[in-house]
Amino acid sequence: MNVIDIINESAKTVFSFELLPPLKGSDAGKIYRTIESLVEFDPKYINITTHRDEMVFIEAADGSIEKRTVRKRPGTVAIAAAIQHKYDIPVVPHILCGGFSKSETEHVLIDLNFMGISNVLVLRGDGMKTDHVFRPTSDGHANANELVEQVVNLRSGKYLEADLKNNAPLDFCIGVAGYPEKHFEAPNFETDLGYLKQKVAAGADYIVTQMFFDNQVYYDFVDKCRAAGINVPIIPGIKPINLTNQLTVLPKLFSINLPTELATELAKCKTNDDAKVVGTEWAIHQSKDLVAHNVPSLHIYTYGVSDNTKKIIKAVF
Repeated sequence: MNVIDIINESAKTVFSFELLPPLKGSDAGKIYRTIESLVEFDPKYINITTHRDEMVFIEAADGSIEKRTVRKRPGTVAIAAAIQHKYDIPVVPHILCGGFSKSETEHVLIDLNFMGISNVLVLRGDGMKTDHVFRPTSDGHANANELVEQVVNLRSGKYLEADLKNNAPLDFCIGVAGYPEKHFEAPNFETDLGYLKQKVAAGADYIVTQMFFDNQVYYDFVDKCRAAGINVPIIPGIKPINLTNQLTVLPKLFSINLPTELATELAKCKTNDDAKVVGTEWAIHQSKDLVAHNVPSLHIYTYGVSDNTKKIIKAVF
């Protein structure tokens, strides 16, 4: 079932969450245990992140430095298919611009269609860690707007090869990212909102937000989107804090603000367990308020940690 249909047909807020594929060399046991700990709360869909290649530098025996390209979390398509068929829960694999050519993207979308997966979250993705700015892959997309257009073209059977005959349309539901506090690369909020409007105009069906810790930021974001003519559902993304260093890491990595009250309590934490208690309680407070405001879905970024997500959902639903 498509995410947009799940949202439109539900009379109340639904629950969804996001998972990281296991690192190369790891088995699927941990990811399955995470899902199984949350299945009882009836998640309506599960997002599966995708990760581009990374550049690593290896010192050889002779002391020289060798540069290698590696993908640390492969297998997103296979994992997404396995989860959907094992648990009969719709999955939403992430499709990235960064690290993928247009042809590779088309092949991935064809594979997803063969496996009965009809939802994707379209993202530009990060640049290489060695680059100061995002650089598209050769014959790849420079931004998410272009990638949305490619997926929309496949909806009407328009493939990259113009001479293909009897083309089958691929019916994907498309989600895109929105940034309540603007994307860190955008010069200002208004410009970033313009980019979001382009993605929706290109064919996106819904928006899921970057994490935020002040619900008023989300409500203001929704109001500004509506004023700009963006009328698709806007799903809030919630990240439960579970580590002491996230007090400084999250604002730096994601260019977001932590409310003074939350930052003050986290600063008092001596251990990660202390931080997880504070983070879980804050997320419960956020989630209850969002559900009371009838948000379409409560989307939780688990990052492989499920015990706090379980406490949040149990307290809220």
